[in-house]
Amino acid sequence: MIWKSKDNDKAKIDDQEKTIEGFDIDLNNENLKRIDRLVDRYESEIVRQLNSEYVKKTKRSDRIADFIARFGGSWSFIIMFAAFLTVWIIWNTIVLTSSLQFDKPPFILLNLCLSFIAAFQAPFIMMSQNRSAARDKHESIIDFAINYKAGQEVDDIQGHLHRLEREIAAIKKLLNEKENMEKKDE
Repeated sequence: MIWKSKDNDKAKIDDQEKTIEGFDIDLNNENLKRIDRLVDRYESEIVRQLNSEYVKKTKRSDRIADFIARFGGSWSFIIMFAAFLTVWIIWNTIVLTSSLQFDKPPFILLNLCLSFIAAFQAPFIMMSQNRSAARDKHESIIDFAINYKAGQEVDDIQGHLHRLEREIAAIKKLLNEKENMEKKDE
């Protein structure tokens, strides 16, 4: 959280003055909501940019493969396919439809259809997974670059802190020497 309450009383957060840590900038709820909207808009812009880049680089056949893989792994597909299998089996086993049955048990035609669907769906799923892995790799490279830059900035800040600590220690040493000299002069 980038803001904190100025006072520690138990009043509602909405009524409290807020300040950005380290900057002492007073914020009201309207400004906080505005900052949240800006951050959300920035994050959605990054996602939109990555998605538009992905869409530009993928061919139509790739998007079709992604759709088939996405649909094949959805609850909609599972429910529809389970209903289809149930209807197929019931239709081909009950006595009322005996004159219209086209695949009597042991359901050889159904077995052929299932094998065809599995053989047809597997390459699409694998193509989609390969593209997803490539996209994840691209995003991980971006994450690494951001983390590397952040690490460099942290190292730079630590260097400045160590320099400030040395300067403060030198100033303390000079002050102690001055106090000692003043005590000797008295």
